Amino acid sequence: MARNRRGRAARDAVVEEVDGGLAELLPDPDRPHAWTLLVDGAPQSYVDLDDPAYLDFEYQRRLGHIADLTAPPGKPVHAVHLGGGALTLARYVAATRPRSTQQVVERDTALVQLVRRALPLDPQARVRVRGADAREGLAKVPDGWADLVIADVFSGARTPAHLTSVEFLTDVRRALKPGGQYAANLADGPPLAYLRGQLSTAAAVFPELALVADPAVLRGKRFGNAVLLASEAPLPVAELTRRSAGDPHPARVAHGRELVDFSGGAAAVTDARAVASPAPPPSVFR
Repeated sequence: MARNRRGRAARDAVVEEVDGGLAELLPDPDRPHAWTLLVDGAPQSYVDLDDPAYLDFEYQRRLGHIADLTAPPGKPVHAVHLGGGALTLARYVAATRPRSTQQVVERDTALVQLVRRALPLDPQARVRVRGADAREGLAKVPDGWADLVIADVFSGARTPAHLTSVEFLTDVRRALKPGGQYAANLADGPPLAYLRGQLSTAAAVFPELALVADPAVLRGKRFGNAVLLASEAPLPVAELTRRSAGDPHPARVAHGRELVDFSGGAAAVTDARAVASPAPPPSVFR
């Protein structure tokens, strides 16, 4: 093992074939136990084993804010993660809300095995990882069990069609406790037709919505991530806005009439007409 310029032992990348393609775990030279997970070249997760409360990716920071605001600070919650990746958000909730009970649904069992071997979970974390399709796994969650459901599911770099519909979100609402929150990582670019459709779809199931994104993404200037937050109860919009604006890459929070106008009358998506999210342009991962 070589040593880098700072005298630290340089860690080798871990590269393995998994069900979803070629997985790479790349070490962060600036943080001695931190890794970035890529699948077929697309960044999926970032994990710092020394500090699981550290979130590096912009969209994961925004999901972290939502997890922070789901319940009073430190209070254990029941959380469901659809899409596992490197288990970043499950680690975050376990670190910031000890004794939380969490379920992770990840269909790529080979990826789960790689992550659990190379980036082991804290043995004290109450995290159950289930190898299954996200929608099938969600169907096994008891009614009214979850305080928080997070969807961050990508096949390659696209969200599968069956996770974009009214029927899917109806099952999410079934699994949530009264007042529970649903958060989803969405990706789109100009002309934002997919994102507008997802807002209308969520509005068909949940009365309260907010959208967190880089202003350039909301204006349709570039491809990027947007985090959707939905609930049957009023959302912590003011505090979410404050936290998102204070991030290293500040984001805007849109809600209320602004979101209605933004959706532009797009039709809600049903299973019969659902399509996968758009593929990002090649320049996104350069």
